[in-house]
Amino acid sequence: MVAPGLVAGAGADARLLGGKGRSDGRIVFPMPTGPEAERYEQVELAAEGALWSFTVQRFAPKRPYDGPSGEAEFKPYAVGYVELAGQLIVEARLDTEDFAGLRIGMPMRLTLLPYRRGADGAEVLTYAFRPVGPIPEEKP
Repeated sequence: MVAPGLVAGAGADARLLGGKGRSDGRIVFPMPTGPEAERYEQVELAAEGALWSFTVQRFAPKRPYDGPSGEAEFKPYAVGYVELAGQLIVEARLDTEDFAGLRIGMPMRLTLLPYRRGADGAEVLTYAFRPVGPIPEEKP
C-alpha cells in the first residue's frame, strides 16, 4: 500500500481502516498514529458509499505527489469525495475513465489500484472507489 495502516484485507474484502473516538464516537480516516492513536479504536469502514463530489485531474500533480509523472506517463483521472453513510466522507481517486458518467449520489465501492512501482520494483497500491449499480436519475 501507498502508506501503512490504510487498508485491511484484499480484493473484494478490502476495507479502509479508520478510528472511532473513544470519548465522542466520531470516526476519522485515516486511523491516527503516534500518541493520538490512543484516543481512537480502530474500525473497518464501509466498503460502499455514494459519490458526494468530484473533479477531474487533467495535469500531472506537483510534488509531494510521487506517482507516475511527466506528460508521457500521466493520464487524467477523477478524484472525489465518497460518503460512507453514518461514518464520514473520504477523499479518494475514482476508478473510471467515463468522467461524463459520474453523478453526485451514484453508488461507489472500494477497490485497490496500482499507484506506482516502489524502489524495489514491486507494485504499490492505493485505495480508490469505482461506480457500481444503477446511476440515480438526475433531479431537475
